[in-house]
Amino acid sequence: MKASDLLVKCLENEGVRFIFGIPGEENIDILDSLLDSKIQFIPTRHEQGAAFMADVYGRLTGKAGVCLSTLGPGATNLVTGVADANLDRVPLVAITGQASLDRMHKESHQYMDTVALFKPITKWNTLVHTADIIPEVVRKAFKLAQMEKPGATHIDFPEDVAKADLIALPIPLKDVAHIPYPTEETLGCLEVNCRRKISCYSCGKWCPSIACF
Repeated sequence: MKASDLLVKCLENEGVRFIFGIPGEENIDILDSLLDSKIQFIPTRHEQGAAFMADVYGRLTGKAGVCLSTLGPGATNLVTGVADANLDRVPLVAITGQASLDRMHKESHQYMDTVALFKPITKWNTLVHTADIIPEVVRKAFKLAQMEKPGATHIDFPEDVAKADLIALPIPLKDVAHIPYPTEETLGCLEVNCRRKISCYSCGKWCPSIACF
């Protein structure tokens, strides 16, 4: 299958229902792959609107909203919405189309280092430099976006990588998600089993006290 098909299958595996964005030359393979997908692509008039729509989706559902743009100015237009989601602890995954890998070493039309641009405003981001890492990259992006504390992540997807052929499958999700905070059962065990004496300084002398940890 094409790498763009694998990317869409990984998004389906994460439970993505909508992608907000603007089509362009560098993400056209992703859009072609979405034609046979259950995921609905919702075009917007501006990439900033796409980012804020993904932001609101994440706020309302607790699941990562997804926005899509092309390279250069398309990617920079996402910045305000992505930064807002990250600052407000909203799960969001931004996907940007990118120039082919053989254009990145030179001055090329609308090419910029999008990974460096998004790094300060996301929990994690990366460039997909080879199609083989797509399942791991998508799983990590959604896991980090949705785990405590939630926030934004970013995937930069070059157009030549999107056209690559490979055989791979999405990473299966665990049936039971890890809960990043203690349960009542855990707190009960801590109270029963983790009591110990500590010394505290009070009224000018040391005295024993019992504390729970």
